[in-house]
Amino acid sequence: MILDVRPIMHTPGGRLEFRFEMDLSDVEFSGRHPVSRPVAVTGEARNTGGLLELEFTAKTLLDAVCDRCGKEFCQEKETPYRCLLAEELENGENDEIELLEDGRVDAGDLARTAFLLDMDTKTLCSEDCKGLCPRCGADLNLGPCSCKKEADPRLAVLAKLLEDKEGQ
Repeated sequence: MILDVRPIMHTPGGRLEFRFEMDLSDVEFSGRHPVSRPVAVTGEARNTGGLLELEFTAKTLLDAVCDRCGKEFCQEKETPYRCLLAEELENGENDEIELLEDGRVDAGDLARTAFLLDMDTKTLCSEDCKGLCPRCGADLNLGPCSCKKEADPRLAVLAKLLEDKEGQ
């Protein structure tokens, strides 16, 4: 979505609200397409004391899979973004300033980039997810598994000493 900020460029206190939706269903993460619903973007451009600021929030519900237990669940995702807008840079590069082209900025491209860069690299169904048993694959969130716990091989000598002592 191209946003034309020329109407507020020379109007201190001027505001320009916007709202649009993005389709990111084609985006793949680890072989999955977690963004099956539209991403709603709401924000505004404003002129505060001669500075043009752009601020928005991109929001959706993701189709997620827990990295510990493999459970599928829905997860809310909200990405805030803020930057300054300028017609030209005075001192080289600045990551917090987006350049305008003929008084316009591609808010859709900024929202897409910000949202994708904010995607989590690890997804958990809950912070205290216990995951799966590495032996039998049982979901430890549902309760303990029936696997016999093996002693740490580094402590095998001590375990043998305990067995010998009990046998006497």
